[in-house]
Amino acid sequence: MYAEIEEKLGYSFKNQNLLQRALTHKSFNKDNNERLEFLGDAVLDLVVANTLYVDFLHYSEGDLSKLRAALVNEKSLAKIAQYLNLGKYLNLSNSEVNNGGRQKPSLLSNAFEAILGAIYLESGYEKAQNIAEKIINKIYPNIDIDIIKDYKTKLQEITQAKLAKTPEYKVLSSNGPDHKKEFTIGLFLNDELIAQAVGKSKKEAEQIAAKITLKKFEDE
Repeated sequence: MYAEIEEKLGYSFKNQNLLQRALTHKSFNKDNNERLEFLGDAVLDLVVANTLYVDFLHYSEGDLSKLRAALVNEKSLAKIAQYLNLGKYLNLSNSEVNNGGRQKPSLLSNAFEAILGAIYLESGYEKAQNIAEKIINKIYPNIDIDIIKDYKTKLQEITQAKLAKTPEYKVLSSNGPDHKKEFTIGLFLNDELIAQAVGKSKKEAEQIAAKITLKKFEDE
């Protein structure tokens, strides 16, 4: 029933009911994955912390913490869950299915953590560690300090190195009611408008504008 997941994990569950529980959302029934998720979250934190400690000997505690947070956040784990195609196998209520539950990053990331917790329960930490490391390395083969730098920081490093200038961000316009306002931000270098972007907050629009500008530098 779950052959696809087990093949990609490289692990066959002795107790299929344990895997089924790991894929069961609380909307489906009371025998759900919440407790397994709690356990898997702790296992994953330790696995990632150990990997970063060994592989990044010269990084500070602060940078290691940021790297770990980047790797175990909802978005990153949902990407792993999508590789495992977990959405297809989630046990959800009809209302949750109709609300797009099979694609929700929160449900997908929780299910992956629950599966890791189930592996830990069934086969111990070393097996869970090996599987987690293998999948993380497959989905994120180039882990480095860049993944914790935002687009604005990356762009500023480039413009200071190449132009000895720091980008300026200016609000070009704002629209909509206070509770649903959108901002158009312009990114300027040497008083020249390089890019503009729209976001639900000034910070979001600034990040998007910086991302657009970074792409322009890469294409040059």
